[in-house]
Amino acid sequence: MEYSIREATAEDMPSVLELIKELASFEKEASAVEVTSNDLVHDGFGPEKRFHCFVAETNTTIVGMALIYDRYSTWKGPIIHLEDLVVSEAMRGSGLGTALLNEVVKYCANQGVKRISWEVLDWNEPAINFYERKGAKVLRDWDVVHLDAQGIKNYLNNL
Repeated sequence: MEYSIREATAEDMPSVLELIKELASFEKEASAVEVTSNDLVHDGFGPEKRFHCFVAETNTTIVGMALIYDRYSTWKGPIIHLEDLVVSEAMRGSGLGTALLNEVVKYCANQGVKRISWEVLDWNEPAINFYERKGAKVLRDWDVVHLDAQGIKNYLNNL
């Protein structure tokens, strides 16, 4: 199968949003997606660029994406966070995941970052195995901590 990996454009954001929704459904959180295509365009291509995105395309159809953003580690310095790497279900096993991850790693190396970090659900064994085969360490002794919008509001109300 022929495909290409390229930097995303603002026009790609509706397709990127569909992949985000597909991932949310796979992760049993289909109703959790609040971001819109307009949000993605504004945040990725507006005056304050908040993320960088790569897409995988076949026959002019976007079938995969990787979305990253800058972070800073007090131990390492500049790092990049891989928020999501998504390949549409029909294209899994085609090499697109590897091609997208390759592009992310090359981009990050060119940026001079000290680490690339991301999360994976503990029950997603195919993804865990994929990342470990690529040389990533899955740190199973760390828990992810979130303070969502309601949690932020509650926190501030209790100051």
